[in-house]
Amino acid sequence: MTAQGEEDQSQRIGPYRIVRKLGQGGMGIVHLAQDAQFRLVAVKVLRPELADDEGFRRRFAREAQAARQVARFCTAPVLDAGIDGKVAYLVTEYVDGPDLSEVVAAHGSMEGANLEALAVGVATALAAIHQVGVVHRDLKPSNILLSAVGPRVIDFGIARIVEPDATQSAVISGTPAYMAPEQANGGILTSAGDIFAWGCVVTYAGIGRPPFGTGPIPQVLLRIAHHEPVLDGLDERLRPLVARALRKDPADRPSAQQLLDHLLGRERATTIAATRAVSDAWTPLVAPDEPPPSPPRPPRRWVRPAIATAVAVAITAGVWTAVFRPWQQSPATASPATTTTAIATTTITGPAVASTPDATGAGTPGTQKTGRLFIHTNARGEQVRGHLQIDSLAWQGDNVMLRYTVRNDDAQATINLYHLIEQGGMTTDGIELILPDQPFPFTPMIEDGRCACSVWPPDAFLYAGKSTRGYAAFRRVPRSAKIVDLDLKDVGLFKNVVITR
Repeated sequence: MTAQGEEDQSQRIGPYRIVRKLGQGGMGIVHLAQDAQFRLVAVKVLRPELADDEGFRRRFAREAQAARQVARFCTAPVLDAGIDGKVAYLVTEYVDGPDLSEVVAAHGSMEGANLEALAVGVATALAAIHQVGVVHRDLKPSNILLSAVGPRVIDFGIARIVEPDATQSAVISGTPAYMAPEQANGGILTSAGDIFAWGCVVTYAGIGRPPFGTGPIPQVLLRIAHHEPVLDGLDERLRPLVARALRKDPADRPSAQQLLDHLLGRERATTIAATRAVSDAWTPLVAPDEPPPSPPRPPRRWVRPAIATAVAVAITAGVWTAVFRPWQQSPATASPATTTTAIATTTITGPAVASTPDATGAGTPGTQKTGRLFIHTNARGEQVRGHLQIDSLAWQGDNVMLRYTVRNDDAQATINLYHLIEQGGMTTDGIELILPDQPFPFTPMIEDGRCACSVWPPDAFLYAGKSTRGYAAFRRVPRSAKIVDLDLKDVGLFKNVVITR
C-alpha cells in the first residue's frame, strides 16, 4: 500500500481509497474501496451531472439519511454518503457474490430451499426498507446480490422517501419488466409497488423469466397493466402468494410483513428470525466465473418443515449474533457454522521473518517459518484443514502493522472466520503482540471506538480452497522492539517474529 503522503488522490472518493471498478449502471459507477480502517466497502458514484443541481443535493441528503436508517436485515446497508466536489456518492457494505440475474443466466432457474430462502430474504429486506418509510422503486434481479449466507438487496439508497403528499411519477426510475401497473402508468408509487416487484423477482428466479415476459418496453408495460402474469412452472407452494403480490390493484397486495408471516408460517414473524432462517436454509451458490467446488455437495431440497425448524431454532437460541455487525463483513464468506480451532503440528515453509515453534516454544529469530497449518472443527463435525501465513510485521509510521493470509485447504468444508482467532471473538482484537521486557501484551489499537484490525461478523465464512487477508495495527510499541511473540490465540503462538522497518 502506498504511504499516505504518496497516495494518488485521483484514486480516492471522499475518505475512501478506490481498489477497482465493480460495475456500471444507469445511475452511475460502483467501485470496490477501502475505508480508513482498511475495510472493504462498495462506493456508488452517481452521474456527475446530478451533483450540479441544487435540488438534487437537497434531495440526495434527505434520501441518504433515510437510507441509513434501514435496519441491516438481508440488505447491503448504506454506511455513508457525501458529495466530494461534483461527485455524489453512496457507501454500502461490500457483498461478495454475483447478482441474481448472473446466476440464473449461468445456471438456470432456482428451486428447493434456495428459492424459498430467496423469497424470504427479499421480503425481509423490503420489510426493513418499508419500516423507515422508504420505497425501493427499482427492485430487480441485478439489485439482489447472492452472498454466501443468502440474498442481499442493494440500491434502495437512491429511492425516494414516501411522503403523504408525494405526487411525482415513478415511471422513469424503474425497470420495465419489474414495474407495478401504477408505476407503468405514471402513477404514484408506494411500498405496494415493491411487493409487485417481489412477485416478479421470485417468478424470474423460479422459472427463469419475468411473469410478463420481455421485449419492447411498450409491449411489456401493456402486459403489466392489462394481462395476467404467466406463472407456469413456478413452485406450487410459492405460486399462490406470488399471484397475490402481482394483483393489479395495490390495495389487494400483501405487505412485506404479511409476506413474511405467510412464508414462515407465523404471526408477526420478526426480521431477525427471518434473517436467521434464510442463513440456515441457504446453500452457497457458485459465481458464474468460478468452477464448482470438488466434490460438489448435493443440492438441498425445499421443504417447509426445514424453514420452520430454522425459525424455531433462531427464536429459542437467540439470533442477534446472526445480524450484529453485518456491515463489517469480510469479502470471504460461505455457509454458516459455529466453529472451534485446533493447531496442527505441521508447519509450512514461508518467508524467514518468524519462527516455527518447537516443543518448548523456542526458536532462533529469522531462521524458522511464518506459515502454520491448523485444524478447524465446525458445527457439522467437519475437520477443516487451514493455513495461516504471516505476510509481514513491520513499522508503519509510529505503529506496528501485522498482515496475514488465511487459506482454507479443504476440498469442501468452510471455515468460520468469526471464530478463527478466538472462540466467540467479535473481532480479531484478541491478537497479542508480546515483548519479553513488557509486563502486559499489546493488543490492536482502537480508533473511534473500533478496532484497527480485521472484523469478521458471524456470517463471514471462507470457501473451500479460498483465502482472505487480515490485519491488526498496534500502537505504542517501543521503538527498540525488534523481536516479539505473536499470539494468535486458537491458531497458535508464533515465537520470535522480527519487526521489519
